[in-house]
Amino acid sequence: MNLFDVLSLIGGLCLFLFGMNIMGDALERRAGDKLKSLLGKMTTKKSAGLLTGMGVTAIIQSSSATTVMVVGFVNSGIMTLKQAINVIMGANVGTTVTAWILSLGGIDGDSTFIQLLKPMSFTPILALIGIIFMLFCKSNKKKDTGMILLGFATLMFGMDTMSAAVEKLKDVHEFKSIFTMFQNPVLGVLAGALLTAIIQSSSASVGILQSLTSTGQVTFGAAVPIIMGQNIGTCVTALLSSIGTTKNAKRAAFVHLMFNVIGTVVWLVVFSIAKIFISQNLLDASLGEFEIAIVHTLFNILCTLLLLPMSGILERLAQKFVPDNQKPEIQSELDERLLTTPPVALERCRVVATEMAECAVSAMRDAISCLDNYTPELAESIREREEKTDHYEDIIGTYLVKLSSYQTSDANSARSAELLKLIGDFERISDHSVDLLEAVEELREKELSFSKSGQHEIKVLASAVGEIIDLAYDCFLNSDVQKAYTIEPLEQIIDRLKEQLRTRHIFRLQQGECSIETGFVWSDLLTCFERTSDHCSNIAACVIDSAEGNMSMHQSIRAFKSDSPEFKEKYNEYKEKYVLA
Repeated sequence: MNLFDVLSLIGGLCLFLFGMNIMGDALERRAGDKLKSLLGKMTTKKSAGLLTGMGVTAIIQSSSATTVMVVGFVNSGIMTLKQAINVIMGANVGTTVTAWILSLGGIDGDSTFIQLLKPMSFTPILALIGIIFMLFCKSNKKKDTGMILLGFATLMFGMDTMSAAVEKLKDVHEFKSIFTMFQNPVLGVLAGALLTAIIQSSSASVGILQSLTSTGQVTFGAAVPIIMGQNIGTCVTALLSSIGTTKNAKRAAFVHLMFNVIGTVVWLVVFSIAKIFISQNLLDASLGEFEIAIVHTLFNILCTLLLLPMSGILERLAQKFVPDNQKPEIQSELDERLLTTPPVALERCRVVATEMAECAVSAMRDAISCLDNYTPELAESIREREEKTDHYEDIIGTYLVKLSSYQTSDANSARSAELLKLIGDFERISDHSVDLLEAVEELREKELSFSKSGQHEIKVLASAVGEIIDLAYDCFLNSDVQKAYTIEPLEQIIDRLKEQLRTRHIFRLQQGECSIETGFVWSDLLTCFERTSDHCSNIAACVIDSAEGNMSMHQSIRAFKSDSPEFKEKYNEYKEKYVLA
């Protein structure tokens, strides 16, 4: 093996790792909806968690990525430690899919059909399709599909280059001695663990081992311990990811490590004992890419079968080795570990935005109730929720801006923009709840009061605003387009009521029934109510535009108002409902 062979090996390795990385990233983006669906099935049932872990890892081709996501979920409180254990076990089985894909390169045969099955026969076509999608398609989904094809072609070319570069090592005695040394189980495990820890991917390290089979020196006795060690080395990524997380997130990473260490120790002992009874010819038999995939899959399945019934023990071990502190922990609302999987990160943003919406709307409801039932405790609660809503807007907005730096689909970009608009409207509703509260407090402090007719009128308007904020919250919570269309007619009625109340108050002022000082508070109340209804209209417009694929705010609302009999019908219904005496 000369210098040029070494350079070819390095180049092949770089292409292989690069191809695997870009293919995995593109798969994550392209499979966004499937990821959300699979991750939504995470339950306390072992089988569901196991299948979820297998499915997600098979899609994104990386158990490390799945485990890092799991650590993020536990850190955010989306998933319990018990759920995480089952998903982690499933991830270890799901990651074996990569080895089976790579094993296609080892197919032998002279027939045309067999030759067509070999990756090097069809990867040039995949690369051509991929580059066409990348250069000439505008859709992000098609670009991601192109990136998947290019990534696969690149890693297979890298794999072939590595195999060709190391093939000459089959006649090198020193290289054969290295694999003879790895037949020592402990050394084999250490070698596999070290390689995987460095490149932080068990799939990639198995692929490298498969490429070395072209030398004919990868024996059964050496390959088994190396594959076992690779499972331990892949834990490094999750352990690094758990730094600075909650105790439960650290426990999830610890469980991943314990699962692989215990599985490796148990089956390594079994393998060492079995070697006594196994023929030396079998131990010295050379393995191909296909056989490596079999060993890798069999080992991970055996580890899962061994430890799945003991998931409760792993949970208790994790709690013992990572004990609780006396101080309560602050749970991360939006974990940055999820940013590498934009669809999942976006779904988490929506969950937190829902919490924000509930906080803002409940503050406004209570502020309206203060018109008749003011208490200092309720006032304090409203102010606390307004501050909490500000906090939500800050963390969600910052998180969405960070998410924008990650490549994502057109649909997810639109959802991100929609959420940014929505959180701004909900934050303003909470601000108006405090404005409304301050107007009520001014009335109380200055011992002012409205006339009987004024009190009745403000109650009618408050009732309409109470309904519109409930409609806005419900249509956002359930993405209910039909309910969203009922908001704009009510917003128009509230605008009409505001003008009527303003006119009536001027008339009472002229008649000496109200004071100018009361008039200032009256004006503040009308402004709060009218602006709140405007933000509810914005929320409805976002929901409708999102459902209909319009990025322009109010485009659908304008069309609905201009030529819709449904709008007129709903408007008249609200007009009869909110009548001033």
